[in-house]
Amino acid sequence: MTTEVRVPTLGESVTEATVATWFKKPGDSVAQDEMLCELETDKVTVEVPAPAAGVLAEIVAKEGETVGVDALLANIAEAGAAGPETPQPKASAPAAAAASVDVMVPTLGESVTEATVSTWFKKVGDTVAQDEMLCELETDKVSVEVPAPAAGVLAEITAPEGSTVDATAKLGVISAGASASAAPAPAAAPSPAAAPAAAKDIANAPSAEKAMAEAGLSAAQVTGTGRDGRIMKEDVSAAIAAAKSAPAAAPAAAPVRGPVTADDAAREERVKMTRLRQTIAKRLKDAQNTAAILTTYNEVDMTEVMALRNAFKDDFEKKHGVRLGFMSFFTKACCHALKEVPEVNAEIDGTDIVYKNFVHMGVAAGTPQGLVVPVIRDADQMSFAEIEKAIAEKGKRARDGKLSMAEMQGGTFTISNGGVYGSLMSSPILNPPQSGILGMHKIQDRPMVINGEIKIRPMMYLALSYDHRIVDGKGAVTFLVRVKEALEDPRRLLMDL
Repeated sequence: MTTEVRVPTLGESVTEATVATWFKKPGDSVAQDEMLCELETDKVTVEVPAPAAGVLAEIVAKEGETVGVDALLANIAEAGAAGPETPQPKASAPAAAAASVDVMVPTLGESVTEATVSTWFKKVGDTVAQDEMLCELETDKVSVEVPAPAAGVLAEITAPEGSTVDATAKLGVISAGASASAAPAPAAAPSPAAAPAAAKDIANAPSAEKAMAEAGLSAAQVTGTGRDGRIMKEDVSAAIAAAKSAPAAAPAAAPVRGPVTADDAAREERVKMTRLRQTIAKRLKDAQNTAAILTTYNEVDMTEVMALRNAFKDDFEKKHGVRLGFMSFFTKACCHALKEVPEVNAEIDGTDIVYKNFVHMGVAAGTPQGLVVPVIRDADQMSFAEIEKAIAEKGKRARDGKLSMAEMQGGTFTISNGGVYGSLMSSPILNPPQSGILGMHKIQDRPMVINGEIKIRPMMYLALSYDHRIVDGKGAVTFLVRVKEALEDPRRLLMDL
């Protein structure tokens, strides 16, 4: 007899969660109410206890997978029944009876429909243990590791490195229960030397074949950039874009790069862009192509903010357990200004303008993998301490590469702090579909005229990039002036002025 472990009620308006950590593995004994795993939602972390005592027979939802309410997470077998019911005794049969188990793409998350196979950790013929990492996939947001669904021998790799796969694709095949010495299948697998010839039979990614069919293109009209000339979906997109942008141009329009000498080529290093970097490039270019981006500038005297911070930073940290930085002041000031100029917090949907009566603040963060923008939800309802804690926690998760896709979606306005890198002035690019982004910069002492006298003041340049399709110049300037006023006299935030 088995007992199902299911996702508990996650709370009002929360419909899904991510499996963060399993504390047990298949075969482990569990006691009733012992913690089995931990789920993460966009609001809270939920621990899942064992509904009954026994043995964890199977984990259905692996770490990193997104699951809905009441979804099946695992099965628990009665302790006494685990031995005779387990399929292992049948494995003593001849190796020829070993079953084949398909390795499938795991759940990639909401709105993610495809991924790129970045690395295989095993090769055909290798012995694998259950739950051992077989390969790694890259999506446009996160990396996903694929564990072995069963122990045995990796008999076939159907999606080689560099190929693009959809959410239901097969990655490989495992001969379950077989051993490396007893499995004849790997020997018959194509050798690396034979790969180029065989590649033409399995060449194009399924998503690319579909895209070519929809666009009416043949494989001869598309240049493949995948391994052995395999055509990827992005290659089809590039071919379509080239055809549209050069209707009357010669076939050999602007080359990607100029001639390179042999000496220079020998000193170059070519590295394929990650999915995350490709997505960053595409989204930023789409923003330039779609929105009417304009930037307005101002400067803010940081004297009062710095004085307030210095006066209370020690007491603040003792009470709240987090440092008082500048970001909470800027977040509060922006939320204050967005109430007066709501179009900066809006977005365009077709021919409609959608005004947001809340502020989900995106805070741009640089990571080794590229720029990501975690979202602080309902920032307009948060205290200084709550904002600082949220920014610190999201920033750490971003640097560790542990942000979920849900944590980077739904932002209504963004703050980007180039000042931490020493930037004195820049024009930030919109984070679509948002209509505004504030650029912070380096604080630098400059001579300023105050009441007819020259004073040295800590000054910061501010830049607001906005979508001129829905934000007029008056609204943009008003927004930036309100941010400046709130920072130069923080008492205005308390008085809602």
